[in-house]
Amino acid sequence: MAAIGSIRKHSTLLLIVIGGALVAFILGDFMKKQNHRDVNIGIIDGEHITIMDYNKKLDQNIENAKQQQQKNTLTTSQTFQIRAATWDQMVSTVLMDKEYEELGIKVTPDELFSLIQGKNPSPIIRQYFTNPQTGQFERERVIQFLQNFNQLPEATKQQWMLIENYIKQDQLRRKFNALLAYGYYIPKELAQMSFTNQNTRANITYVAARYSSVPDSVISVTEKDYRNFYDEHRKEFDQKAARQLEYVVFNVLPSKPDISKARKIARETRRDFIKTTRPVQFAKANTDKPWDTAWLKKSQLPSPIAKEMFKGKPGTVSKIIFENNTFQFARLLKKERRPDSMSASHILIAYKGAYKANPMISRTKAQAKKLADSLYKILKRRPYKLKVLAKKYSDDPSVKRNDGNLGWFADGQMIGPFNEAVVNTKVGGVAIAETPFGFHIIKVNGKKDFTTKVKVAMITQDVVPSNATYQNVFAKASELGTNAENAAGLEKLAHENHYPLREAPGILENTYSIPGLTNPRQIVRWAFKDDTETGKVSNVFDLGDQYVVAVITKKMLPGIPSLDEVKSRIEPYVINKVKGEYLAQKMKAYKGNVDEIAQKMHLTKQEMQNLTFDSRNIIGFGMEDKVIGTVFGMKPKQVSQPVVGNAATFVIALDKITPAGKLTNYKQFVQPLYAAFAQRVAQGYPYVALKEAAEIEDNRIKFY
Repeated sequence: MAAIGSIRKHSTLLLIVIGGALVAFILGDFMKKQNHRDVNIGIIDGEHITIMDYNKKLDQNIENAKQQQQKNTLTTSQTFQIRAATWDQMVSTVLMDKEYEELGIKVTPDELFSLIQGKNPSPIIRQYFTNPQTGQFERERVIQFLQNFNQLPEATKQQWMLIENYIKQDQLRRKFNALLAYGYYIPKELAQMSFTNQNTRANITYVAARYSSVPDSVISVTEKDYRNFYDEHRKEFDQKAARQLEYVVFNVLPSKPDISKARKIARETRRDFIKTTRPVQFAKANTDKPWDTAWLKKSQLPSPIAKEMFKGKPGTVSKIIFENNTFQFARLLKKERRPDSMSASHILIAYKGAYKANPMISRTKAQAKKLADSLYKILKRRPYKLKVLAKKYSDDPSVKRNDGNLGWFADGQMIGPFNEAVVNTKVGGVAIAETPFGFHIIKVNGKKDFTTKVKVAMITQDVVPSNATYQNVFAKASELGTNAENAAGLEKLAHENHYPLREAPGILENTYSIPGLTNPRQIVRWAFKDDTETGKVSNVFDLGDQYVVAVITKKMLPGIPSLDEVKSRIEPYVINKVKGEYLAQKMKAYKGNVDEIAQKMHLTKQEMQNLTFDSRNIIGFGMEDKVIGTVFGMKPKQVSQPVVGNAATFVIALDKITPAGKLTNYKQFVQPLYAAFAQRVAQGYPYVALKEAAEIEDNRIKFY
């Protein structure tokens, strides 16, 4: 119903939209026919990436994601995430391949052969070709797999090519990381310096006047103060291109006539639901949402429906409930007293083609059933032998760690036939069940927490806004967009009509999510078009069940913004700095007398023991690098000049300093430093540095 409604809502506007699109297409093609169309989605360090190459890689990644998630389609959000990941993947490939070539890093055919078929193969090969019964890697299974490669399904071949490429890339990455990690060296002089920074300890006494204690009225902030702070920190303001938007959202919700019409349909459906002799099939044909087919506790159903289902007999149909623009009612199919938790052990006998079966399994389904029946007969007489037989025969990969014992699991947690076999078998008994995974020989170890549960057929009917409702909402949005000539006009009309005006302060070119909007990419692309002017109100955007009117209130260009653009952002910091200098002047009047400063300025004298140069914080004040740096530039018994810090202005007296002494064991000291560096290399920090240094032109917004 929802899908039909979504199509239906456009029927009135369809001819206009198609006509407008054709005119735009024809005129656009006429105007551009002399121009060469840019097919580059980006340029990575001088290498042009065409949209064709990108889409080819994107299609591969989408298909891989579908296979991994066992889905035929992906959501819009998932697809966008894969688009972003594909771009990142291509950037990484281009940059790293250049590094590998310049450094002479290669993976030879013999090396790749060894990583796949050798005595010490890649971890991913070990993962795929380890015998689940013995836990041992079986090299002969790899060889057998490759010998039969041409007979494998195409999907399996594609998956293998991806695995092979991953192994090659992983080996290149390992060599690159090893080259960097083992090329790192710390001279003894630097090691001594680091040792000194970590182990020289200072005891200090200090007073600190917080900026929050100074009223804004006692200071005067000048333009020069702003300029000085801006010049000192300008590199910190470097930004990407961004847009600031204001927008009004018109959600298309069912009207009262829509709800009334849907209620009538729900009542008619309920009458037929009562009469039908095939309630499950009837529910599937008349519901807009699939329902939970598992056994349910009372708390798992809507309260009004639960009350009727647990009170009634099979065949009972609940009253209709209306919630969140949805009508819902159910028919009771079964009611039983069941265990809420169960414990069981099993042996899985899989066969070729079974769901998630090891590709090396060659037995047929008939052979699997024969073996399963044989094991079932043995275990019926001797259940205690399950552990031994599971280790020998089970195709469940978990058997090597649990000996077939699945432990406790909730009712409904296991696949249907397996779950029901456990429910219907007494504790200590043995059952056999067939599932898509194969044949299971099951020993029931325990059951507990018995409670009454129901199985229901549920019908959910969404109330779909009518064509008239869509037209009415579109008319409101269109009226706002037409009458609001600029940002001020949009704000005024939104206020007068009680339309919430929302703001998106930092939209980037590749932003996918905007609060309150579904799939807003067309708005983002509009915002970054060259001809989209600041302050000009947009046409109405159609986002499916939403109409949106937007305006750009500010454009942020890439690079370092001007002082005026960042003035409001830096204002608190500039005010604090001026307050700090104001406090510093007051403190200087007491000529380093810490006690007098504390007394006259009503401050508390504080102490801190065992401060090191590598410390980050001053107790009670947080990060204060200037204070710590000042301390370790002083001599014992010396008192500092006032230090303008992050949260306060300080005067520090160095009471005592304990030198670190000489580094006695160089190797032992530098080993953790080497390990820390190697870890940062493994975490990809070198690639981050390469990416920041590279020239990358990202044109994805031109295409999607």
